[in-house]
Amino acid sequence: MSNTTTNQTPQPPLPDTSIASPVGTTLERYIMQKQSEFAFATGELSQLLRDIALAGKIINREVNRAGLAGITGAYGQQNVQGEEQQQLDVVANIRFIRALRNGGQACAILSEEEDDIIHTGNDHGRYVVAIDPLDGSSNINVNVSIGTIFAIYRRVTPVGSKATRADFLQGGRQQIAAGYILYGSSTMLVYTTGHGVAGFTYEPSLGEFFLSHPSITIPEQGKTFSCNEGNWFDYPECVRTYLLDCKRQRFAGRYVGSLVADYHRNLFTGGIYLYPPTAKNTNGKLRLLYECYPLAFLIEQAGGQARGEHGPVLDVPPLDFHQRSPLYIGSPAMVAAYQECVDAAEPATTA
Repeated sequence: MSNTTTNQTPQPPLPDTSIASPVGTTLERYIMQKQSEFAFATGELSQLLRDIALAGKIINREVNRAGLAGITGAYGQQNVQGEEQQQLDVVANIRFIRALRNGGQACAILSEEEDDIIHTGNDHGRYVVAIDPLDGSSNINVNVSIGTIFAIYRRVTPVGSKATRADFLQGGRQQIAAGYILYGSSTMLVYTTGHGVAGFTYEPSLGEFFLSHPSITIPEQGKTFSCNEGNWFDYPECVRTYLLDCKRQRFAGRYVGSLVADYHRNLFTGGIYLYPPTAKNTNGKLRLLYECYPLAFLIEQAGGQARGEHGPVLDVPPLDFHQRSPLYIGSPAMVAAYQECVDAAEPATTA
């Protein structure tokens, strides 16, 4: 009886993955994986989000080289809000309009920097975008974080026609996607399509946004309040009452004057951001369509709350492109505590 041996080809050793750790999921791949969650999964909304991300990468470059390129400081003109434009406001506005026009999915844009609708020439596009191209741009001169805020709607006018006011004045509950890009110590894109909130961090050496925060939820309670206390004597009494209560509890006051930066901190650590009406801005200062609406949509998806003067911000009827609104937004327990101060200040109704 003879012994037989089986010849087996030796297998190469497995690679040492410790020296080449994975870099993670790119924004592009994440969008494709989540496309089935979109109400109209045709790929157009996915492309639109990628166009916004591309413009964000370009703005990140412009912000980081602003001092060297000589594009800090005032531009010398006022925008439709009556605010002095910064040079980076103009640059960001141009970049986002160009990216959305070239992408082909947005038929029209509403920008903080423009008086009226910007028609992209893509009349067969199914979406419109309302955007604040560069929030807090005056802070670039002192190296403080700034950001972009955007809201996306599916158009209500017939495809192939020119977009109209009706496409933008649908109301906050009709947003299908919204988010912001924060340009800071790292650049982050945070967005929602109504299925939770995801955050992506930009890796400049690879030129890609990578998923860094797959499921963002705001803490139920925080210990930070963000507001401009220089307006203290102009604030309604209920706001001052609430802020005094925050101080009695030794909450921290944190306010840098960039809406996206203050909002971003509170989203991750818990807190409340307040911009009440004042004697100068009796309807509040923040714009409803491209600041309050998108941030409110996102905070609700993250488990937070956002209120205006008389209820949820998302239920405030839109009447004008550049309409303003008060905003109280953040951790649900803190917004609820603020609302208790409002309710207590209102005179009781009698039968």
